[in-house]
Amino acid sequence: MESEALLSLAAQVGTEHRAGAVLEGIVRGLAAQADTALARIWLLAPGDLCSQGCLQRAECPDQKACFHLVASAGTSLDRAEDWSSTLGHFQRIPRGHRGIGVIGVSGDSILLPHLALEGSWIARPEWVKKEDIRSFVGHPLISRGRVLGVLGIFSRKRLAEQDSVWLRLFANQAASAIASAQAFEALERAQAAQGQHAQVLQQVIDLAPLQMFIWEADANLSYGNRAAHEYFGPVPLQPPTEFLDLVTHPEDARALKDGIRMAMARGEGFEMDTRLRRHDGEYRWFLYRFDPLRDEQGRVIRWCGTGVDIDDQKRTQRENLALREEIDKASMFEEVVGTSPALRAVLRRVSKVAPSDCTVLITGETGTGKELIARAIHKHSRRASQAFVSVNCAVIPRDLIASELFGHEKGAFTGAIQRRLGRFELAEGGTIFLDEIGELTPEIQVALLRVLQEREFDRVGGSGPIRADVRVIAATHRDLPAAVAAGTFRSDLYYRINVFPLEVPPLRHRKEDIHLLVEYFIGRYAGKAGKKIASIEKKSLAYLESYSWPGNIRELQNVIERSVILCDSDRFAVDESWLSVKPSASRPLPDDLSAQERERIEAALAQTRGRVSGPFGAAVRLGIPASTLDSKIKSLRIDKRHFQTL
Repeated sequence: MESEALLSLAAQVGTEHRAGAVLEGIVRGLAAQADTALARIWLLAPGDLCSQGCLQRAECPDQKACFHLVASAGTSLDRAEDWSSTLGHFQRIPRGHRGIGVIGVSGDSILLPHLALEGSWIARPEWVKKEDIRSFVGHPLISRGRVLGVLGIFSRKRLAEQDSVWLRLFANQAASAIASAQAFEALERAQAAQGQHAQVLQQVIDLAPLQMFIWEADANLSYGNRAAHEYFGPVPLQPPTEFLDLVTHPEDARALKDGIRMAMARGEGFEMDTRLRRHDGEYRWFLYRFDPLRDEQGRVIRWCGTGVDIDDQKRTQRENLALREEIDKASMFEEVVGTSPALRAVLRRVSKVAPSDCTVLITGETGTGKELIARAIHKHSRRASQAFVSVNCAVIPRDLIASELFGHEKGAFTGAIQRRLGRFELAEGGTIFLDEIGELTPEIQVALLRVLQEREFDRVGGSGPIRADVRVIAATHRDLPAAVAAGTFRSDLYYRINVFPLEVPPLRHRKEDIHLLVEYFIGRYAGKAGKKIASIEKKSLAYLESYSWPGNIRELQNVIERSVILCDSDRFAVDESWLSVKPSASRPLPDDLSAQERERIEAALAQTRGRVSGPFGAAVRLGIPASTLDSKIKSLRIDKRHFQTL
């Protein structure tokens, strides 16, 4: 299950005021997730079919209450069946019977990752086999300590424990949304029956588990519910906008008030994520909604403000992005390995700069472990308990880099179907690592310069600046001063990121560390392969220590992993031929041989008729990025138009 999709769905259904819309939104949203076959919700309600031939009557202990199937959505493999119906054999389930009844009575979740092996839990094994159902997960829907019902999901993939954890968090938010919608509908029924709006409103919305404020049409406060008073403490008798000034985070207050004013002027709803201060002084994140309440003629008679606490989701979302990207992905390094003077010199500088908050620029050849050094700086900083978010600027398409770094608002561009937090927001309070910063476009360089200077940025399509409390660590294997001279990298940005430079030495300058690294990687990959390697062949170790390692530690790691896989005994050996392969003719251009550079670039341009980028461009032939080749063409004053006419 995608955590971001679940968080977005929870926020979406939390804004609905009709229970039916909430229930349908939940099951349809879950059914739209990849590999979900069927999603259903049962709510606890009085027994109503006991005397009308209920199929489960014999199993019902007291026939007073049971779980009613109220929402269903899914897709059969042949797409011929309608799974949206709430009728059938499972439209009522007794308490304490079958998986759903057990979950509803116990209040405990159930995860069955191998459903086909759980014979006692399967009511229709032929359906499970026919529809290729692999897993089932069920969670109770609990609001304010009361079980409302059960959420059940059948999946065509094996669900893991982490999937169940995310779904449990979602189920808690879904239960709050259901309870709130039921409270709204109870309010409407009470109003229609009694005509006593103010008294009934106060009694009913007090039951809602989220904060609610009712504003009169003239923007005076009519009522705040129990949850609001429990969070804010005593609410003073003053205009609501003045109260918001007191409790809204200073960085969010203006945007919230402007949004409310615009909503009232247009007569339409408004929402935003904002931080509100609790009675003890702590700020927490809320999804704040402000919606009009209309009479039968469509006139706005009141306004309803609601606040859903999303602080836990915000924190989890910031920290989880970096974690998700590391799951099932082999990390190049797990710790710093080595005792050479060159490495110790770097680590001494790391220990000095880590406690500060200054920007660091890490340089060095590809494969030397620049990200490892960045993680070491973060780990020993005061931000170590917050997120470390890594971004490889070279692999993100140019059209998406702004959205990736700074986020975007819903509707900001084609395909922006929901708000997305950028990497800077996900790293809030922590550290962001911008690898290959030399590949950033000029437009993004300007935006990054603003973050470093003003500590703020704008989402794509956003209406106001967002403050950024983030430490920036950048890295590159490029010659940035040369890029500045060539006009492809801003000089002001270079000086901003080069506050504390760190150069990571190549492996050929760390010969003393090779033996330690070899032993470390052998232990790591032998453990993964289930092999025991007791010794290293001296001849192989000599080869490894004498080799120049143009690919640095990454190349060494690959050689060791390959050798461990092929090793048939407890003695480690390396094929000498692997260390004698000469670089291909398409190796990157040397930086210090201008004459040779010009000759090779002009030859490549002649072969491609002046084309630089693309699969048949000169950059591919030379084995370097197109942006780098453009820079060198400018610095060497080569007229590529000349080759377009050859």
